[in-house]
Amino acid sequence: MRNAIPHIYAMSGANSILTGKVGEGRLDRALSDALPDLSRARIQALAEEGMVRVSGKVVKQLSSRKFAGAQFEISIPPVRSDKAEPQNIEIDIVYEDDDLLIVNKAAGMVVHPSAGHHDGTLVNALLHHCKGRLSGIGGVERPGIVHRIDRDTSGLLAVAKSDKAHDGLAKLFAAHDIERRYIAIVKGIPAPPAGKITTQIGRSPHDRKKMAVLPDGQGKHAVTHYRLEKQLNGAAQISCTLETGRTHQVRVHMAHIGHALIGDPVYANRQKPVYIGPNQSKFDRQALHAAFLGFIHPISGKKMQFECNLPADMQELLSEMSV
Repeated sequence: MRNAIPHIYAMSGANSILTGKVGEGRLDRALSDALPDLSRARIQALAEEGMVRVSGKVVKQLSSRKFAGAQFEISIPPVRSDKAEPQNIEIDIVYEDDDLLIVNKAAGMVVHPSAGHHDGTLVNALLHHCKGRLSGIGGVERPGIVHRIDRDTSGLLAVAKSDKAHDGLAKLFAAHDIERRYIAIVKGIPAPPAGKITTQIGRSPHDRKKMAVLPDGQGKHAVTHYRLEKQLNGAAQISCTLETGRTHQVRVHMAHIGHALIGDPVYANRQKPVYIGPNQSKFDRQALHAAFLGFIHPISGKKMQFECNLPADMQELLSEMSV
């Protein structure tokens, strides 16, 4: 076992600063050996936030072995309260009653607080809008949140205001009794024009930040039904109906069959950029919109169906790529 490298704890404003010399081997392991109170995962998360410096320079990739003997400095932000605070942030409320509400989430908005996104989230906005009257089942970080969509995916999201509604919605999701349809713009023209994709999805063994299609017996069962809606110039608008709701399901499944989403920074990073609008700005998010949500109201028993139009950036993308 390697000996830990001596280090110094100092204070700088609100942050704690940890300094020392890098040992032999990979940088992440060397830093973890030098700082036994910090896990490698925690060090990597700090690096991604620009909190790790080696020889005075910010280092975000910690796999290099070239830093042995160099001086490191890691800035540790002060501990934040787990409790999200209300913030007056504008959100698009599609429907609301005493037990739940439906939000048309804008692309770019994180659903709930997490590392690197402590405020400005949908939860912060909901706490302000609902004056704190949200289901507590999700805990202090995720009040009212029954399911989520990715930060850069737009569209419909159900939120529980009462614990009874939260429990009922959670059971509907678990039983796959929620109708969910997404609109996506993908590279190429799917053939056949409609189909069913059935795989196992789980964490990629090569990159823990990505999801991947895994062999049978691994991951979770995932089923997506896709249909060609409109043929574009080298691309297509499709609809995807989910039987299951796995992390990044549509993005992973469409990439798996060779039709990754336009703009997807994770699963289509070798695509040529697409430019939209009069100023030809780069479309740099996955072209994915949660367009339809249907379920039986967990309290009233009424059938609820909600549909929302594509956001402006996806409409511009369609216009630019139209045949």
